Amino acid sequence: MFSGHNILMLRCSNSSSSFKMFDPVSYVSSVPPSLTFFRLKPSFHSFTPFLSKIKPTLFFPSFSSSLSASFFSAPTTKQPSLPPPISPSRRNLTPAATMLHHDPLVSDIFATGVSGVVALSFLRLWQETAKRGIFDQKLNRKLVHVSIGLVFMLCWPLFSTEGSGSILAALIPAVNIIRMLIIGLGLWKDEAVVSSMSRFGEYRELLKGPLYYAATITFAAVIYWRTSPISIAVICNMCAGDGMADIVGRRFGGKKIPYNKNKSYAGSIAMASAGFIVSIGYMFYFSSFGYIERSWNLVLGFLIVSIVTAVVESLPISTELDDNLTVPLTSILVGSIVF
Repeated sequence: MFSGHNILMLRCSNSSSSFKMFDPVSYVSSVPPSLTFFRLKPSFHSFTPFLSKIKPTLFFPSFSSSLSASFFSAPTTKQPSLPPPISPSRRNLTPAATMLHHDPLVSDIFATGVSGVVALSFLRLWQETAKRGIFDQKLNRKLVHVSIGLVFMLCWPLFSTEGSGSILAALIPAVNIIRMLIIGLGLWKDEAVVSSMSRFGEYRELLKGPLYYAATITFAAVIYWRTSPISIAVICNMCAGDGMADIVGRRFGGKKIPYNKNKSYAGSIAMASAGFIVSIGYMFYFSSFGYIERSWNLVLGFLIVSIVTAVVESLPISTELDDNLTVPLTSILVGSIVF
């Protein structure tokens, strides 16, 4: 039997080199006995002598190299198309994370409004308690000292990850700076503010401690913001640490420090403990939003900063200047070393 892929070649006995190619199915019964059959399998090698004599350069010179490359070479597999490379300038760009609105600027404006209302509400609360005499004046002043900065820092996650977030957040304590200057210089009278923030009810006192307080929070928001443990250490030691030192020291500070009779061991221990514990709390708070990564190194760093600032706060120079100035400066200096 002959397959469809076989080529039947005939060599006539009377002819020396004539070959014919024909259909073996139609001539299978009529082939003379004098003919000899040669059954050849088609292969690439059987056509090579014949194809090698073809010279495509005689007719298509420009196709000579491409014809030989495409006809005699093995078929190639088509490679899948790849996406275009990302430009280095756009490689690290990610959408800004927002909480109150999809537009970062609008979200930051909303966050500024919410944070301002929260901070103003607490200020109004302590002004009313001071006006009504619910707490002692010194205690009322320290409650303002402890709460305002910490509550304001709780609002920081409301702001977007854009650069406008820290700037707009800093506007809130910056407004307080202007307020302290206007009242402290006597350009505007506000007895509620004076009684809730001053030691002795004198409006010029606002140009010292309260002004340093507002300036410190503004500086921490603009320079360090929520991604730096230094901002946590500065605000927590100034607000919680220094505030609790005065509250505990007045109540349990019977034993004074030898080198400063205005400071007590109980107050210094309370300052270091409160500043450290609240710093750890804000470390977990900001790490839950992904701003910082909590670790034992940060815990150790917060402990060192709180201890050193408590020691500096107990020195006589801290009493002569102001705690709201020496404590933040010490926290920034030590924090820059340990973090």
